[in-house]
Amino acid sequence: MSATNSVNPNPAYDKVLAARDASKLTAVDYIKNMFGDSFIELHGDRRFADDKAIVAGLGMLYDTPVTVIGIEKGRNTKERMERNFGQAHPEGYRKALRLMKQAEKFHRPVLCLVDTSGAYPGIGAEERGQGQAIAENLMEMMALKTPVLTILIGEGGSGGALALAVADEVWMLENSVYSVISPEGCASILWKDSAKAPQAAEALKMTAQDLFGFGVIERIIRQPKAEDAAMFESLKLLVLRTFEKNLALSDEELTAHRYARFRKIGAADA
Repeated sequence: MSATNSVNPNPAYDKVLAARDASKLTAVDYIKNMFGDSFIELHGDRRFADDKAIVAGLGMLYDTPVTVIGIEKGRNTKERMERNFGQAHPEGYRKALRLMKQAEKFHRPVLCLVDTSGAYPGIGAEERGQGQAIAENLMEMMALKTPVLTILIGEGGSGGALALAVADEVWMLENSVYSVISPEGCASILWKDSAKAPQAAEALKMTAQDLFGFGVIERIIRQPKAEDAAMFESLKLLVLRTFEKNLALSDEELTAHRYARFRKIGAADA
């Protein structure tokens, strides 16, 4: 499931194209394969509306109850319009935070599945406090007293992705990307030419392989296919073991480790 083109000498931009591939699995696919019929979707932020770009609810990972939050792009045009192409509104991030605080109350681990080009930048979203909603998620997740694991399953764009990625560990699929800006946006700013997106993708160091080397993520996951039951079983076991490891920590140890994780990102030896 790769968009690699042998003519294109830029592997970083190949990863970008693969992350955007409409045929790849979406958050709903991961939820179905990992949680099956046990998943119960919950709706609304209790303030304004229900954002369909974010699918959130409860599911059983073997015998462990888990809060699941995923950014869903949809597959076809109809689904993508319904899901706003995976660009969440502030009510989506507030719904996610509502469920995370509920998970904290019951000491239930949280799994976030991220695939977004970024938070929705429309006027209505800004009027309803898009920046504040993202900032509140960053602040609250850093101190959340329950384990949090984030997996990037496609695009990880800017604050819209980071708002669900203040986690104890962040994993990426081998063909996913994670960056402060899209390659096209970066190229337009730096060189006034969006056609230089492949060059920007290389400079941004946005691939899973680059970010693993920098210590920004903890694990690279092989790209699964819909019929790959063995792969999903392996992924479920990895997620469960990570949750069990972090559930064994005290609240103070858990939040201290999470804080230390983010403090060391970007640090350089003197």
